[in-house]
Amino acid sequence: MDTGLSKIEIITSFAKFTDLQKELGHLGVRGMTVSQVMGCGIQRGSAEYAIEENEEPVLLPKQQISLVVETKNVRDIVEAVKQVLYTGHIGDGKIFVYSLDNVIKVRTGDEGVDAL
Repeated sequence: MDTGLSKIEIITSFAKFTDLQKELGHLGVRGMTVSQVMGCGIQRGSAEYAIEENEEPVLLPKQQISLVVETKNVRDIVEAVKQVLYTGHIGDGKIFVYSLDNVIKVRTGDEGVDAL
């Protein structure tokens, strides 16, 4: 079943959340879930590009923003998120995009786009 829905997960630092939230609102994103998480990327939590091979990873505080949107809007949303979060430095974040089989609103039983 093609629901025409996608999930976008954004993992980034806390620094630009207000700007990101405003931009998503301008793009018509109606709902989001925000979680505080800990993590690191390939740099293992270091602000330096040269990482020692046996260095322990350092988990840094991050935020994970989850959105469910119509698939037709994914490209515009991703491009806007990239522009808002970009600094050119380690830690700008990652964006993950998933296809969804279905979304069901528990209260009404609505499914797919109607569940948003």
